[in-house]
Amino acid sequence: MIKLGFGLIWIGLIVYAFGFAPPDNPTATFNLIKNLVTGEWEGINPLIIALFNIMGVWPFIYSAVLFLDGKGQKIPAWPFVTISFGVGAFALLPYLALRQSNPTFYGEKNGFLKLIDSRIFGAIAALSALILLGYGITQGNWTDYIEQWQTSRFIHVMTLDFCLLCLLFPTVLADDMARRGLNSPMIFWIVALIPLLGPAFYLALRPPVQVSGEAVQMNTPIIQE
Repeated sequence: MIKLGFGLIWIGLIVYAFGFAPPDNPTATFNLIKNLVTGEWEGINPLIIALFNIMGVWPFIYSAVLFLDGKGQKIPAWPFVTISFGVGAFALLPYLALRQSNPTFYGEKNGFLKLIDSRIFGAIAALSALILLGYGITQGNWTDYIEQWQTSRFIHVMTLDFCLLCLLFPTVLADDMARRGLNSPMIFWIVALIPLLGPAFYLALRPPVQVSGEAVQMNTPIIQE
């Protein structure tokens, strides 16, 4: 039933984005994306700049969970996570619909998995999210942003994508916590209910997945000295 729900959300997102979102101006959208990518930000609302860059932080957050999750799945996570750097939840929803619950980690981590499982990787994601969020909120023009949200398909869908990524993270959080022996509903809800910063700081503070051929034990301490 949950898998069907993810599939329906994915189809609904595509239908809404291309059928009901505000009309698109291809030339204006192309120029805006080009300027955002190249750093030519003069004249662009800081809220838009922050949101665009945050949409690049979200895939890093998901990669730190889904690459480890994918080790125990029949389908690899990397194609979906890689594509999500460009299209966000549009790419992640199919993986969420196809994956199985995977609360244990078997075997050893290779160099790449050790990197994304490290607290340094999480700290970089948390610091990036904090700086971008602070910049957008304190420097941004909310009136202009709302107007663009109502008239620009790119801004409208990007905002919707951000909200979906916030809402979807708890669906993979429980398994990630279980792989680390974190059996704390309080931690789950704190991370789940704080958009962006909750998941980002979770990555910076979570204990590493145990390197073992056996399942992670649920009595692993939450805070490690």
